[in-house]
Amino acid sequence: MNTVKRSKGLNLPPWQKKSLPFLIREYAPVLVLAILLGTSLDLYFVGKNLYMFPIRPFPEVFSFNIAFTFIGLPLLVLVYVMKMKQVNKWGKVGIVLFLSLLMPIFERFSELFGLFEHSGEWRHIYSFYGYLVFFSFIFLFYQLTNKEQ
Repeated sequence: MNTVKRSKGLNLPPWQKKSLPFLIREYAPVLVLAILLGTSLDLYFVGKNLYMFPIRPFPEVFSFNIAFTFIGLPLLVLVYVMKMKQVNKWGKVGIVLFLSLLMPIFERFSELFGLFEHSGEWRHIYSFYGYLVFFSFIFLFYQLTNKEQ
């Protein structure tokens, strides 16, 4: 095995470049799932008037924020999956809990900036549990679609 000597005496394998088709095959299914779940959940909750997006791209066409659902959420999921691959079991639990706790905080800031509004019936703890399930399911799906790696 080829190793590269680092300055502190660590022997690490060389960084292996992955081809674009390989990266697409590895990450595209989980990113598409994240987009579909995000879109479906936003359509459901907006339809039930539990929350809304006062400022969003193409408001006359979309009732949800397509910028977050089609760009922000996939980028978040991509970074999330890449980090989850690097940690042990307890690290995975920590990442899922941390992100699930962070999302209601981001929601709150979005509300302060007028990007997001909840009905009086909504509680931010719903977002914590929802993202806990979402992130757990997303990584499980990633593992199922990448068993050979």
